[in-house]
Amino acid sequence: MAAFLRSRRARVTPGEVGMPPGLRRRTPGLRREEVAQLSGVGVTWYTWLEQGRPINASAQVLDAVARTLRLDPPEREHLYHLAEVPYAPAPGALVQSVGPEIQGIIDALAPRPAVVYNSRYDILAANSVYRDLFITPVQECAPGPDNALWRLFTVREQDCPLLFRDKELPVMVATLRAAYGLHAGEPCWEDFIRRLSRASPLFTRLWASGDVAEPGRRVKVFRHEAVGELRMTSMSLSINGMPECRIVVYTPDDEETARRTAALRSGTTKNPAP
Repeated sequence: MAAFLRSRRARVTPGEVGMPPGLRRRTPGLRREEVAQLSGVGVTWYTWLEQGRPINASAQVLDAVARTLRLDPPEREHLYHLAEVPYAPAPGALVQSVGPEIQGIIDALAPRPAVVYNSRYDILAANSVYRDLFITPVQECAPGPDNALWRLFTVREQDCPLLFRDKELPVMVATLRAAYGLHAGEPCWEDFIRRLSRASPLFTRLWASGDVAEPGRRVKVFRHEAVGELRMTSMSLSINGMPECRIVVYTPDDEETARRTAALRSGTTKNPAP
């Protein structure tokens, strides 16, 4: 802690934070008392923090110190870890597009269905096998980007590609709620929840349950008119540089599913949904 904070304050000059340089300055960068003053904390408290003493450091105070020292996000996270305070990254705007490199990766995963979701289940990219298996007809156009939850909750139950819909949809809603905690009050999120609630009584009921879950490995069963039932294991992979986004890849859970999934790659077998 001492080495990290000393090195960070040494690189910030008084002029950068609106303070006069002063005379006989032997300390490179800011002094401890200057960091304390700019962060709104006591000099003794900041000195103890820098010395790594066992003091109670709140997230608000650490954020104030991070702003004073102009820490970037990785440095801010490192400060939290050194202070043994749970770290929560500051929420940002959701990513709404991917580059050709990511699209190329998920295309190369065929015949395994693969998709890129953000934390709201917007479909940012998908390969042809995913679209054949998962894209459903919708009763009403979704507002904004194509969204997996919107499709699954507004489609007729007999058209839903998930065989055990009553078990899978609650998990997806619980995953959505876990992400919503970082975005509560944001107009685009509140509007999405409000519109989907109006469109689907089932979503309204599941959302009201308050259940929370994280993305993870699951075995799901899908139905496809041309090849029959498919047992797939879903795996979520994070993407560096794309916060709150993940690649979800579905791999066959048994040999029969592997054989049937291979037929999807040719593009000659299509679900009835457009």
